[in-house]
Amino acid sequence: MILLIILCIIFAGIAGYMSYRAYILAGLLADIEDYYIDVEKTNIFMYDRIQKAYDNMKQIDQLGAFESEDEAGTTFQMLKQIIDELKGDFDGPEKKEE
Repeated sequence: MILLIILCIIFAGIAGYMSYRAYILAGLLADIEDYYIDVEKTNIFMYDRIQKAYDNMKQIDQLGAFESEDEAGTTFQMLKQIIDELKGDFDGPEKKEE
């Protein structure tokens, strides 16, 4: 009888500890999820800003002077490459139409 009481106390203690750990881990998981949501919002904001800058450069560059092989052209091409990479990350791979 005493052995049964001791085992019940031990099992109750273990169950309480496991419940506590699950509660702590659930809180950590919620914090990490909030962090990733904030990072995603920041990434989308930055992508939009870069896209707007690129569109403004295209609008200013009606003669194609930025796209030449000088420093401005290199910057223009790098910005275009970054936008294309970000577009692939945010939109997923582009589907080829047949």
